Amino acid sequence: MINLLDFDRDGLTRWCVEQGEKPFRATQLFRWIHQRGVADFSQMSDLAKSLRGKLEGAAEVRGLPIISEQVSRDGTVKWLFDVGGGNAVETVFIPEDDRGTLCVSSQAGCAVACRFCSTGHQGFSRNLSTGEILAQLWHAEHQLRRRLSLPEGERAITNVVMMGMGEPLQNYSALVPALRAMLDDHGYGLSRRRVTVSTSGVVPMIERLMADCPVALAVSLHAPTDELRDDLVPLNRKYPLNELLDACRAYLQAAPRDFITFEYCMLDGVNDHPEQAQALLDLVRGRVPCKFNLIPFNPFPASGLKRSARERVVAFANVLQNGGIVTTIRKTRGDDIDAACGQLAGEVQDRTRVQARLEGRRMIPLHAAADQS
Repeated sequence: MINLLDFDRDGLTRWCVEQGEKPFRATQLFRWIHQRGVADFSQMSDLAKSLRGKLEGAAEVRGLPIISEQVSRDGTVKWLFDVGGGNAVETVFIPEDDRGTLCVSSQAGCAVACRFCSTGHQGFSRNLSTGEILAQLWHAEHQLRRRLSLPEGERAITNVVMMGMGEPLQNYSALVPALRAMLDDHGYGLSRRRVTVSTSGVVPMIERLMADCPVALAVSLHAPTDELRDDLVPLNRKYPLNELLDACRAYLQAAPRDFITFEYCMLDGVNDHPEQAQALLDLVRGRVPCKFNLIPFNPFPASGLKRSARERVVAFANVLQNGGIVTTIRKTRGDDIDAACGQLAGEVQDRTRVQARLEGRRMIPLHAAADQS
C-alpha cells in the first residue's frame, strides 16, 4: 500500500495522474494531509467520491507508531517513534516565545560517529524514508495544534531543523522531497530561512543541495584544525576543512541566508582554549560569512568527555565576537529528558558495529591534541 507521506507535491501529482486523476486532485489531497492533518479519506469532503473510493484501496496516510512522549520542565517535548525492525528515532519540539522549533531525525542511528554525540555511539541501522521524515513533522504539528487549541491556519511549528538522529546529507534522496513538502505553500508553508539542514560536512551533497533545494545550512565544525577535527568528526578525514569551507562559501550563492551557521560543541580542555578561538577566526574570517553557535556539551558515559566551564565558553565567545564574528551560546533545552543537543539516541539495531569499533580503536589523547593546536 502506497504511503502518501512519501511524496512531495510533484511526486503526488505524478502518482495521481498514473491513477487516471487530474493533476489538481494532488493539490487537494496534499492540503488535506499536510495543512489539515487528515488521514481518513472519507473526511476529505472536496474530493470526488470515486477518488476517495480509489484511495481507500490503493493508498494510506501512514504515520509512525509512538513509543513514548516526554515533556521537559521547560516545555520541550520529545517523542520516540517506532520505525520497525527494532529501531526507534527521536523527535524534539522546542517552544520559545517567538517560535516553535522541531528537531527532526533523518536516519535510525548515524554512521559518522562523532566523539561527542550519543547518536553516533549507537551505531547505524538504516536511512529513513521521506514518509518517515515527514511523519515526524505531520504528527507533531497537528498534535500540538490540538493541544494548544490554536486557531485554524496558525502553525505550532515555525522552524524545522534537520538536527535529530542521523546525517541528513547521507540520506539525500529521501531528504529533498521532505524538504520540498515542508516549504510547499500547500503543505507546511515554511520559508527557506526557517528550514535548516545540519551536516557534519558531506561536501558533494552540500553542492547538490545548493542546486536542488537550498535552505539554511548549519555545519558541525567543532575544531579549528584538521588534526583535532579528524578525531572529533571522523568524516573530516574524507572532506577536510579547506574543502568544507570552500563548499560553504559556494553554497551561499543560493542560500536563503547570507551566512553559514557553524556549530561548535564546547569540550573541556579539548577545543575550548582561547588560542583555538583565535585559530577559528583565522580559519573563517574573510573566507566564509558565518556566525558561530557554541553548544554546551551534554555528557554521556561512553564519550569520556566533559562540558567546558561557563567562564571558558564565555571567554571563547568573546574572542570570536571581538574578531567581528557573530557568536551565540546555545541555551540547553530539554536536558532533563535527554532531548538536548547530542543526546538523542533512540533505539538502533546497529548494522555497522560502530560501538565495537569505537570501543576497540585507539583514541587520540584529546588533551594532548588540544595542547598541540
